[in-house]
Amino acid sequence: MAIDAPSPSPSPSASTETETEQQTASASSGSTWSALRPLVLRIHFYAGLLIAPLLLVAAASGLLYALSFQAEKIIYSHELEVPVGDRVLPLEAQVEAAREARPDGTVTAVWPAAEDGATTRVLMSAPGIAEGKSLAVFVDPYTADIRGELPSYGSSGALPLRSWLDGLHRDLHLGDFGRNYSELAASWLWVVALGGLVLWLGRRRAGKRALILPERGSKGRRRTLSWHGSVGLWAVTGLVLLSATGLTWSRYAGENIGAVQDQLGGATPTVSATLDPAAGTGDSHEGHGSATGGEHQNTEGPDVGIDKALASARAAGIDGKLSVVLPAEGSGYVIKETDATFPVHLDSVAVDPANGKVIDELRFADYPLLAKLTRFGIDAHMGVFLGLANQLALAALAFALIMLILWGYRMWWLRRPTKERKLGGGRPIPRGAWRKVPLPALLPLAAVTAVIGWFVPLLGISLLAFLVVDLALGAVARSRSRA
Repeated sequence: MAIDAPSPSPSPSASTETETEQQTASASSGSTWSALRPLVLRIHFYAGLLIAPLLLVAAASGLLYALSFQAEKIIYSHELEVPVGDRVLPLEAQVEAAREARPDGTVTAVWPAAEDGATTRVLMSAPGIAEGKSLAVFVDPYTADIRGELPSYGSSGALPLRSWLDGLHRDLHLGDFGRNYSELAASWLWVVALGGLVLWLGRRRAGKRALILPERGSKGRRRTLSWHGSVGLWAVTGLVLLSATGLTWSRYAGENIGAVQDQLGGATPTVSATLDPAAGTGDSHEGHGSATGGEHQNTEGPDVGIDKALASARAAGIDGKLSVVLPAEGSGYVIKETDATFPVHLDSVAVDPANGKVIDELRFADYPLLAKLTRFGIDAHMGVFLGLANQLALAALAFALIMLILWGYRMWWLRRPTKERKLGGGRPIPRGAWRKVPLPALLPLAAVTAVIGWFVPLLGISLLAFLVVDLALGAVARSRSRA
């Protein structure tokens, strides 16, 4: 995100760099790129200067979020871990222990202990729990002792620390209004990243090493630019992917992306748990002797119980980390794998509570390709696709983005006119750069920009705002010049 722009009176540390830029431009004189470069540089300058604070907040909160996965294991170790016992109790006994601990709650789902020494998580809707969250009651699967209870959020089961950081990263805890900040940051991230890439690749340099590694012995602004460009080159692919995946669940661009995905047949399928009323209630003896006691808390009629439903799912090949969604009126159990770590295990089945038979199944292998890619991208953005490696990569990308922004502002400051205004900042490339772009290149560029601005609304609106402000500043400057 280089805020890279010449100023009328560059400082001595910037003079060599200015000459290099002029040589680069003259070397490609007459080419389309020589005409486009000032325009790209000017957009890069404005985006870096004005959008960088939002990107800085997103990067800092994203860095903390990436580290929160491991922090949760330490902070909530009492709730998450237990000594390994001799025998695992029936799941229904564990659920009943949670119900006794929180009689005011309604059990909605259960996450059985996925490994030795882990607790079972019983999810409830309960008074005082915010919308979109569940109360997680942690049960020792060997003794049915209650280890604690915490609010839980999302399919990944984020606990309070990660949930709070996720909200900070997503909307600054300001609700729908705050989501504009993250969408604006994601909308511009790919623009400044790709713009910086083409500017860096278009420079003249002594050798290929200077393209991918910082220059040795350079000082001042040239040294900062060298670090900014080489680190940006290494990070650009990850930053563009973060931008794209972040936009998929944004407020405005996300709706357009979802519509296109549906048109291309890439919507994520779901298993159907709807019961057929014509099928009857099954054997009247089904469910007798089960811990559910014949009538489920959320539905009427016989119920084989959660243990038999889980056994049916496992017989159908559903195993590993599981989520068991309890039946509601007119629907059955939904048992699904939740291991999003590659290779993913995300198969699911629906089980009839009356007789324990599988009534529908959905294999991840049967997802449309676009739905699979979307799932991979979102899980990678959330830090769960590759586990710890994924989280470390996210942390590295966030840290790289923070440094790119700081280096960009430092370059802007070093290009300030030190003689006339010691406290002034660097200025962008002179206005009117677009007039030098050949018409055959300008018209398609304007059309593509308009389409992207419509599809990513906050990008288009902010770009238009930049243009209006720039025109106003130009008019003021011309008026002062005439005066």
